[in-house]
Amino acid sequence: MAASSSVRPLRRPALMISAPSSGQGKTTVTAALARRHRLDGRRIRAFKCGPDFLDPMILARASGAPVRQLDLWLVGEEGCRRALGRAAAEADLIIVEGVMGLFDGRPSAADLAERLALPILPVIDARAMAQTFGAVALGLQRYRPSLNVVGALANRVGSEAHLALLRASLPPGLEWYGALRRGTDLELPSRHLGLVQAAELGDLEARLDAAAEALAGQRAAELPPETEFEADRSPPQARLLAGFRLATARDAAFSFIYQENIDLLEALGAELVFFSPTAGDRLPAADGVWLPGGYPELHLRALAANQALAADLRAHHQAGRPILAECGGLLFLLEELQNGAEAWPMVGLLPGRAELTAKLQGLGLMSARLPEGLLRGHSFHHSTLSTSLTPLTRGVRQDGRPEPGEAVYRLGRLTASYIHFFLPSNPEAAAALFAR
Repeated sequence: MAASSSVRPLRRPALMISAPSSGQGKTTVTAALARRHRLDGRRIRAFKCGPDFLDPMILARASGAPVRQLDLWLVGEEGCRRALGRAAAEADLIIVEGVMGLFDGRPSAADLAERLALPILPVIDARAMAQTFGAVALGLQRYRPSLNVVGALANRVGSEAHLALLRASLPPGLEWYGALRRGTDLELPSRHLGLVQAAELGDLEARLDAAAEALAGQRAAELPPETEFEADRSPPQARLLAGFRLATARDAAFSFIYQENIDLLEALGAELVFFSPTAGDRLPAADGVWLPGGYPELHLRALAANQALAADLRAHHQAGRPILAECGGLLFLLEELQNGAEAWPMVGLLPGRAELTAKLQGLGLMSARLPEGLLRGHSFHHSTLSTSLTPLTRGVRQDGRPEPGEAVYRLGRLTASYIHFFLPSNPEAAAALFAR
């Protein structure tokens, strides 16, 4: 890749962990690799491909550093290059976890790897296969010859005999990177929106250490090939929110927060003051409020009981101060949230109610044109909303589907939507959402 003659490119070992499909164990393997190399004294920077909140929580614990997103549409190619350049300046190893199957989606993990020249290591769930393991690995390597698929790693292997069959099935040109055995101590539990949050897993450190130990002595524990990265030379962000205090909900119910959103808001000059609605916290003194998404449906009793916070939020809104409520934050501001036969009172700032559903109701990348500017983001929720409010605008789906995307509601200085906004997609619009 081209680089300015005055700034030398950085070369660092890097690897993308991908798979033939979702559910193969990408996060377990990526976390195991990050922890293995960290235990060996290396500085790790891990990334997640696509708009995911849960996997990065696991990877952050494994690597010991914040995890950021890489996505050609959400972040943009130049944004991805800048993020990798910053990581290369401070890390001994860069690991990227892919999304879905290697070639799934547009843009796909394969597209990202090709643009950024990242070597790819497929993880293949080998529970119900033997020699076909090699055929799957070979297909992933040859489907797009421009990619650098370096080998394969087997997950959920049953025995030494099973492992031997899998290893022998790899054709020349594909290196055996190792295997993780089948076992509940290595598996990461899931629920309806994905993996269980890192903070809820009391034995996560033990799981990570066990997975890292399982990779000891295998090819995966060695450094992967080096990749060339451009040093980040972007100018400093204008401090459009200097002196602005932003009360930000962050706990088990409100945890779907892009690290890049925090990075940007702080670069804009905002001071983020975190509080926990589920712990009974009042609203901190602040110029604005951010209620991100998460799992409010798992904490309805605690949220309904925090009437002091509800009163604070209503007073904040009445005073004309800005609020951004995303997905779970939107649900929290409604009059009522129904879960099965039980209906729980919420804050009541937004007219209407929502009902939790077993079936996925919204999924996909989309952009929304607000008065402040165009913002990109994504939605992923298991609830339906009934409200008398007329949407300010609706999202436009990235995949080109003609049906309208998620509604965005505006009530005074309150902006609410099922969309989780990626604020760096338009820093000026993000600042304007919160400006005094």
